[in-house]
This record gives sequence, C-alpha cells and structure tokens, in this order.
Amino acid sequence: MNTNPSALRPNRRRRLPDDGPARPAHWFSFVGAGALIAVGYIDPGNWATALAAGAGYGYRLLSMVLLASLMAMLLQWLSSRLGVVTGRDLAQICRERSSRRVTLFLWLTSEVAIIACDVAEVVGSAVALQLLLGVSLTVGVLMSAVCTFALLALQQAGGRRLEAVIAALIGFVGLCFVVELALARPDWHAALAGSAPSLDLLRNVGMVWLAAGIVGATVMPHNLYLHSALVKHHAPEGSDAQIKAALQVVNLDTFASLSFAFVINAALLIVAAAVFYASGHRDVTDLADAHRLIAPLLGTHWAGILFAAALLACGLSATVTGTLAGQAVMEGFLRLRLPRWKRALLTRALAIGPALLAVALFGQHGSNQLLVASQVVLSLQLPLAVVPLIRYTSDASLMQGWHVRGVPLLLAWLSAAFIVVLNGALLWQLTFGG
Repeated sequence: MNTNPSALRPNRRRRLPDDGPARPAHWFSFVGAGALIAVGYIDPGNWATALAAGAGYGYRLLSMVLLASLMAMLLQWLSSRLGVVTGRDLAQICRERSSRRVTLFLWLTSEVAIIACDVAEVVGSAVALQLLLGVSLTVGVLMSAVCTFALLALQQAGGRRLEAVIAALIGFVGLCFVVELALARPDWHAALAGSAPSLDLLRNVGMVWLAAGIVGATVMPHNLYLHSALVKHHAPEGSDAQIKAALQVVNLDTFASLSFAFVINAALLIVAAAVFYASGHRDVTDLADAHRLIAPLLGTHWAGILFAAALLACGLSATVTGTLAGQAVMEGFLRLRLPRWKRALLTRALAIGPALLAVALFGQHGSNQLLVASQVVLSLQLPLAVVPLIRYTSDASLMQGWHVRGVPLLLAWLSAAFIVVLNGALLWQLTFGG
C-alpha cells in the first residue's frame, strides 16, 4: 500500500468558507455529466435483459429494475462525491493508494470490461442499422464505428456540443418509448403490482437469473470511474462552500439523469410485457426477433421503426461514453494520456474484431449471445470498482468532513454484498448449471 502522506489527503488548496455561501457562476456548466453517465444504463445490454424479462415474465421483474436503478444512483452519487471533494477520480486514487501490481490488475480488468461492453454496443448499433437501412451486419458494424468517431469529433469543436447531442439522443429515446407505450396499451395496474418485490423471485429459478442479469446490466463499473473524472474539476479551490455548491448541482444532475434512465428501462420491460408476454410470444429474447414481431402485433410499421431508431441512439451514445471512460481509466491508472481519437481507434479496433467474428458465426441472432456474455464480464468486474469506491468515500482522512457515513454507508456496503452474492450465484450457474 502507498504510505505517502500526500496521498492521504485531498490534493487541494483548502480555504475557509469565509466569503459566504458559494454558488457556481454558471450552474448549467455543472450539468451534462449525468447525461453521459445515464446512457450507460440504457445500452443494448439493458435492452436484452429488459426484453427477456418482460417477454418471459410480464411485469413481475419491474421490482428488480427499480432496485438496480436505486443501487446505481447510490454508487454514482458516491463516485461524483469522490471526484468533487478530492479533485481526483477513482482511478487516480486507486493508483495512489495501491501497489503497482494491484494498480495494473485493476487497470487491466477495467479495460477488459470496457472492451466487452463496447463489443456489445457495436453489435447492438449494427443490428439497429440493419433493421433501419437493410445493410448487412458486417457493414453495420463498420458504420457504427464511423458514427462513433463523428460524435467524438463534436468535442474537438469545443464547448459542450457532445453533451448536448447525447442529451438530445436520450430525449429522442424517451419520446420513442412514449409512443411505444401509447401503442402497446399496457396493464398499468399489473405494472404497479410488479414494481413491488415478489416471493416468486425466490421460487422461480429463471426469474432469479434474469434478476441477476438486470442488476449486472444496470450498474456499469466503467461509469464509476468516468463519473468521478467528469466532475473532479467542479470545485477547483476546494473550499467547503465551493464543494457544497458543486455537490448540490452535481447531485441534482445525477439523480435526474439516472431517474430518466430508469424510466426508459422500465418502459422497455413494460412494452415487452404488454406486447410479447400478453400475446403468448414469451420466448422473445433477440433484438431482431423483437423488431420483427412488434410491428404486426401493434398494427403499425412505425412501432418497428421507432424500436430500431431508439436502439441505434442508445448504442451510439453508449459507445461514446465507453471511449471517454477508457480514456479516464488509462490516464488515472497509468498517467498515460492519449488523444481522444487515438483512444477511440484503440477501443474500436479491439471491439470490431470480436463483433465481426460473432456476426460471421451467429448472424443476426448472435447479438443476444454477445450481449449476455458482456453482462457476465461487467458483473464479475463490478466489485473491483465498487469496493474501493466505498472504502475511499468513507475514509475521513481522504474526504475530511465530506466522508460518507451512517445509513448511506450501510446501504452502499449492502449493495456491494448483494453484487458479490449475485456474482457467486452467476459463477455457480455457469460452472454447474449445465
């Protein structure tokens, strides 16, 4: 462990808040990180699990979508708090407080998780492009890479254009699901009942594993690194008044954005339940099959178009945040800074190979297998980010008067324990489930 005293306190110039309560000069300059984080919670992996849950079990797994979203809000709150208070991101603090061997291990596992998620997002975007334009999946994979570079180029133009475009894409996805919900006409009483935990989760093996998949698909480890990196400059002088003002706006941005992501995930499950479960199509788990069936079941071709367009918006947005997260992880753990286009080229190159291989081997139905595999990798890597995050945010020597304690700390450790138990159950199922 690193025993350097300078690593035991925030790397800030501290001053007393003798100038009264501080306010950000431009409060809207603090908004945007939440939107970039939220797209990670509505990526194609979430689509696959929510689709399977709604088609297979109706509204009964809505409670797990709610629980996973609440856990995600808590962990992202911890991440943003760490960044604002210390002025450093989670990867930097892990490097400062860990041995070189541990640092390299955490970096490598983080990179594997980012690449695994990126593969699924590239394939998800390719499926959407195939459904919309009729191109082959191979062409769709290459087109999705080009679209990602185009989005990242917006940030080179300066200002906050990338955040604005991402927010617009999320808003477009929300609008698509408003229309889908209106067309599907779900049973809202059954949906409300499904938002409450049920003993069926303990009795039905299939529901247990889908519940684990929902949690694994919702809480993204690389988002924890990214969030702390995006907000670490919001209180540059580190005064208590500055930190308090920054946390107020960052917290509002975080909870509002992730609440919207929860609504999208819940809407996807509700649409799947109302369209597929209610009509007896309870084995629909593939995105292409869902697109093929949703239009005739709802009686309008617009349902299929909106489904594919929303999937494309989610996939492209998530690949952008994956690139940003990869850059934060590399800089934090290795002190290695790459231009964003080079980092994007690296992750795209590492993702396109497996994506093209899956397309060649499985065709359009290989997307679901890749999505499931990516969630397994993310779920297994998650404790390696969550446990250090909780340790550091509860450390008074690092966080000073802003350290987490009491009920929030208890809930955070309970969330970590829940994730570890789910991972154990997942490994058992993969090893002995047959």
